[in-house]
Amino acid sequence: MEFIDPELLEYCEAHTSEEDALLKKITRETQAKVLMPRMLSGQLQGKFLELMVKMHQPKTILEIGTYTGYSAICMARGLSKEGKLITLDINDELEKMVRGFFEESGLSAQIDYRLGNALDLIPSIEGDFDFVFIDADKENYLPYYQLVIDRVSKGGVILADNVLWSGKVLPKGRKKLDKDTAALLEFNRFVQEDPRVENSLLPIRDGLMLARKL
Repeated sequence: MEFIDPELLEYCEAHTSEEDALLKKITRETQAKVLMPRMLSGQLQGKFLELMVKMHQPKTILEIGTYTGYSAICMARGLSKEGKLITLDINDELEKMVRGFFEESGLSAQIDYRLGNALDLIPSIEGDFDFVFIDADKENYLPYYQLVIDRVSKGGVILADNVLWSGKVLPKGRKKLDKDTAALLEFNRFVQEDPRVENSLLPIRDGLMLARKL
């Protein structure tokens, strides 16, 4: 997932607002207790998400893929008091841990944490979205996008994580074309060609697709 020199990455982190005690705790406990801790957003991406929310000031955020709650807390910290974040995840084994982190953050009243298959949950959510963050199973990135795009408000933002997929979006970065890589290639192509948005693919962490609804 690292696309820059480790020393340069350390420099970037040293010049990014530091994680507070809670975010450091989430990182430690995720690394110690949860499979695939590399899925955690981390300092650079977490602060980027928080700043994006603070600048955009969405009323409603939809997050697809909660994991251990790091990114949800970062985004919720950027919300106004009237804003809300709906975060969806299919892994109920992490529920106790995640709800504990949300309570500790003091933002649980603004975070609506729902468990289940996002493809089933999204149609049941009322209202539109001003900001969407997709960070879940890669094979369903395009179905998720297609479910939300017409419900994103004009000027609203969709962010999708892992769109560079450790460099495997390039032929030289992979030995074979697996299902996840193929799905991400299709997703990136679709967003690039979608006349409903303007977009930029950012080489932050494992790649972030940023799309703004026209």
